[in-house]
Amino acid sequence: MSTNFGSRWYVAQTQPHAEAKASLHLRRQGFSIYLPRYLKQRRHARRIDEIAAPLFPRYLFVAVDLATQPWLSIDSTFGVSRLVRHGERPAPISEHVIEALKGREDANGLVQLAQRTRFSSGDKIRVVGGAFCDCAGLYEGMSSHERVAILLELLGRKVRVVLDNAVVEAA
Repeated sequence: MSTNFGSRWYVAQTQPHAEAKASLHLRRQGFSIYLPRYLKQRRHARRIDEIAAPLFPRYLFVAVDLATQPWLSIDSTFGVSRLVRHGERPAPISEHVIEALKGREDANGLVQLAQRTRFSSGDKIRVVGGAFCDCAGLYEGMSSHERVAILLELLGRKVRVVLDNAVVEAA
């Protein structure tokens, strides 16, 4: 989404967990909003869920034409704490930042993050859930999406096992 002629992107800080509420109320006032989200894994009661979460918790982007729009009203919008400023004026964000974030979105509008491995090859890791709970092994590498390959010592020999990334931790 590009901004209208004269509009620039600015950052609004929201109240805790109020990004959606702030977005709704800012849109009702006629502002264009961009709230980048990503797929976050959440562990709860031995269960792992995936939810769409804000990429920048407590922040969203607002397109504003300072010359024609009542931008001071943003600070008093439900869900918004304040518009980020340099002195008295809002601090603009480069259009390239927004374009880069939008360029990483998938078909569902979720920003795809680069895969980072938490471990290096040969690191000692421990399984914290599932059939191999409390077993220790050596990190071998990443398999498919969010899956790790580890070597476990089972029945006197090393066995390669592929597990969900969320059920392993450093030993």
